[in-house]
Amino acid sequence: MKQHLFAKTALTAALLAVLSGCATPTDDTLPKWNTDKTYRITILHTNDNHGRFWQNQNGEYGMAARKTLLDSIRAEVKAEGGTTLLLSGGDINTGVPESDLQDAEPDFKGMNMLGYDAMALGNHEFDNPLEVLRKQQQWANFPMLSANIYDKNTGKRLFQPYQIFEQQGIKIAVIGLTTEDTAKIGNPEYIGEIEFRDPKVEAKQVIAELEANEKPDVIIAATHMGHYENGQRGINAPGDVALARYMQAGDLDMIVGGHSQEPVCMEGPNKNNSDFKPGDKCTPDQQNGTWIVQAHEWGKYVGRADFEFQNGELNLVSYDLIPVNLKKKIKLADGSQQRVFIQNEIQQNAEVLSFLTPYQEKGQEQLTVKIAESNGKLEGDRNVVRFQQTNLGRLIAASHMERAKADFAVMNSGGVRDSINGGNITYKDVLIVQPFGNIVTYIDMSGKEILDYLNVVATKPIDSGAYAQFYGIAMTVANGKVSKVNIGGKPLMMDKTYRFTVPSFNAAGGDGYPKVNNHPGYVNTGFVDAEVLKEYLQTHSPIDANRFAPKGEISYK
Repeated sequence: MKQHLFAKTALTAALLAVLSGCATPTDDTLPKWNTDKTYRITILHTNDNHGRFWQNQNGEYGMAARKTLLDSIRAEVKAEGGTTLLLSGGDINTGVPESDLQDAEPDFKGMNMLGYDAMALGNHEFDNPLEVLRKQQQWANFPMLSANIYDKNTGKRLFQPYQIFEQQGIKIAVIGLTTEDTAKIGNPEYIGEIEFRDPKVEAKQVIAELEANEKPDVIIAATHMGHYENGQRGINAPGDVALARYMQAGDLDMIVGGHSQEPVCMEGPNKNNSDFKPGDKCTPDQQNGTWIVQAHEWGKYVGRADFEFQNGELNLVSYDLIPVNLKKKIKLADGSQQRVFIQNEIQQNAEVLSFLTPYQEKGQEQLTVKIAESNGKLEGDRNVVRFQQTNLGRLIAASHMERAKADFAVMNSGGVRDSINGGNITYKDVLIVQPFGNIVTYIDMSGKEILDYLNVVATKPIDSGAYAQFYGIAMTVANGKVSKVNIGGKPLMMDKTYRFTVPSFNAAGGDGYPKVNNHPGYVNTGFVDAEVLKEYLQTHSPIDANRFAPKGEISYK
């Protein structure tokens, strides 16, 4: 709930101006809504699209079905005299080859057709050179917002900080904010001249400017910062809970978030509903008078927040996370399983489907050809690969090691984006696993330098993309230190020179790794990681998944 005292009525504002000796407010800042009238405003939202413009192989989500759902909600709200606003919490880029190979053109142009009003810039908007993002801005018919991204050289903001929308005489300000972690997890080659400032501080400054100059009735932050239960963020940068708590109570009506890629549904104060399932009732978080919402990822849901606005106060009437053709497995009488829709099927919008089809076909042509096969699952699931050594993490490292003729390899688990199932492997599988286009690099270092490097990299915490996968090396990690290092089956020698590979992202200091791209022994091979993995799979097919399974080489005490 929020109440803007300056916006109670035009009469009150004018009277205050006379009493204080100030100039009469202009027509632009006077409220245009009627006293005691109740207005309906519906905020719709998604986040972390990650290239999912098309439905998956099970017929779930996809932009064409989302369009149908959005149009239905808009028609319902309009019939009841209300208006809608559609916002995105960012990360449109990176995740599906058909999108990645086309610089997310189908996604941004699809968002135009779906009627997005604004989006927050996410960290994955910086996975490509800045000129790609500028091209995407040209494609988009809506603003990409971020108040806390600055040019290091000029000290000026690189993007629009906020957008004002006026609906039913109600002035709504939407502020964009991007996680500070972009500086750490973004590709240093592309963001070296960009500064990601504290979004909490920037938000407070922008709100002060808005209150002084624009006099908005409602303020919403579209963020890509992550929702962390009770503000317990671990090694992550401060997220939406910290943002809400940093503000003066009531400064922010709502935070439409992204980045942590989860449904924000609470079972009580500061307690997530860990049992939430599609179709369940969802209660958003509330911190310091601010509602916080997030709609999981990939367009799996459309978040719907129905508000009533009266006399300067905004009250949440209802909230829902609406599944977009999500399915569940049911067991049939014969013991087999079948996927069925959790709710009624949403038909795909014909116009959007027709527009997106050529993009899907263009991508599919290059991606569906078999390149190799495997006798078992190559494990890259996020909740596994960021916690322990896996056969896929080690296989990727092995591919880099072979290409560079190195002694061992280091691979950040954040660069392993999915698993590869047993059976036939396609180029699409490879690009899903490695979508970022990093370059394989290698460094020649002395044993002493390598021990210093490992004491930073091998001690990175689990449950983060910085957690390292290794191949060709063995060691013990205990109490924040590395010992018993063996390379190629022999103990590490301090005065011997060794070669190891690391993705260009990490070589430039990404994930908090030591910056080694200025080391005299550093070489950028120019080989893109996905292409190296593709060639390795082709050369070594059929892949024996067990060959790459960890066998205790990296021992954590």
